Amino acid sequence: MTDEQALIERFRRARSDPERAVLEGLHPLKHALRFGAEIERACAPAGAELVGLAQRLAPDIAPWLERHLGLIAPELFARLSPAPLSTKVVAIARRPSADPARLLAASGEAPLVLLENPSHHGNLGAAVRAAAAAGASAVLTTGRLEPWHPAALRGSAGLHYALPVVRIEALPASSRPLLALDPGGEPLHPGAIPAAAILAFGAERQGLSTELRGRAARRLAIPMRAGVSSLNLATAVALALYAWRWGRALP
Repeated sequence: MTDEQALIERFRRARSDPERAVLEGLHPLKHALRFGAEIERACAPAGAELVGLAQRLAPDIAPWLERHLGLIAPELFARLSPAPLSTKVVAIARRPSADPARLLAASGEAPLVLLENPSHHGNLGAAVRAAAAAGASAVLTTGRLEPWHPAALRGSAGLHYALPVVRIEALPASSRPLLALDPGGEPLHPGAIPAAAILAFGAERQGLSTELRGRAARRLAIPMRAGVSSLNLATAVALALYAWRWGRALP
């Protein structure tokens, strides 16, 4: 096997490795580095001038790129990352481990986000990005989608590394108050979300399951103009979490 073939195989295997993640683009790599990710390999096509771009947009990671970025032929890069990228860099990183039972039992006031059966990797990733920005304690997901898929990492801009992100089979029993975001609930307002709550969100089309709605201590609805049926998943997550922040008088 040639060195090029070995590199292609390494990235191919990383995409299905439960202990690794493939980061595509400068923003995912930037945030992964800022939040302590262990990067095993990073590659960019020769002539991409990525270090110069980082010096302008993210100077804190430019020294790391100067030391560790590998420049490869554009044709080889296309084999490593078939997705169209505005900033051409791809990397393999270790995934952090997280125990869902410990996350649910952890102390602290920040809400935990539950995404029930999300249907789109990009929306899932954007919800993780909103959760990280607003200071959620973790994101749990259920359903068929792998939350660490490269497309989800692009959607989160690599902010999976800012908080635990874990897929579970189902939400176990917990002492945390479970709040369901549901159009039939009471209007969401600052102060409506108690400390350490689990905020459950369904996919845009299906909404939350009957089982999860039935388990909820309360249901909250995001007020919307008449005729508007739903919001993007990440938008709903952001609104709910910032309502919590404002209710707690957090900056």
